[in-house]
Amino acid sequence: MSDTTAAAPSSRTAVVAVALDLFDRNGFDATSVEQIAQAAGSSRSTFFRQFGGKDDVVFADHELLLAQLRENLSRPHENPWVAVCEAAITVFEHFAADPELARRRYSVVRKVPALREREIVTVFRYERLFDEYLRGALPGLDPIDAVGFSASVAAVHNHVLRQLLRDREPVPVSVLRTALDDLMRKFGVHPDPEHPNPDDVVVAVFPKRMPLAEVTRRLHSSLDL
Repeated sequence: MSDTTAAAPSSRTAVVAVALDLFDRNGFDATSVEQIAQAAGSSRSTFFRQFGGKDDVVFADHELLLAQLRENLSRPHENPWVAVCEAAITVFEHFAADPELARRRYSVVRKVPALREREIVTVFRYERLFDEYLRGALPGLDPIDAVGFSASVAAVHNHVLRQLLRDREPVPVSVLRTALDDLMRKFGVHPDPEHPNPDDVVVAVFPKRMPLAEVTRRLHSSLDL
């Protein structure tokens, strides 16, 4: 492998683990790139080539995940709403596969204001990815519905992930799946049919010649929307 070749995922993961361990034990600001590289059996130049900086190594997994999700969502999906939920599940499964490493990262981020701010930006990048995908996959979708669903998926995912990180107890992916199923039902986009309550059903009859705008106006007026 040449110097310009990207590091293998396993190599990157090992460096990330070493860096997070040093950050957690010695403090983020007190840990130098040289110390990380030495502990990882690498060089300073190799570290910068792989990650770019100390804060980048903390969020290295997110960069890989965002790229993976972007590629996956660029392909056709039968149900865009389900595709977004499955993307969130992919992220959860990644961190749940090594919960101790995820908890170490969580501990480091909580202690450093600059890292907490970057975490907020990272969450927004997931939301924006989901939002842009939904708008492209569902032409004519109300932007408020797209951004609302995207933000809700991210919030539900983060809530369940924090249970795993804070409680130090196993949290099966089924917990997240159930929460996302409930979310899709609240938005009325769940793929499985459900039997609605009588109050949820509205039957309206209009002449075919009636303009669509007038149909919409009357529906809004009748339903107090």
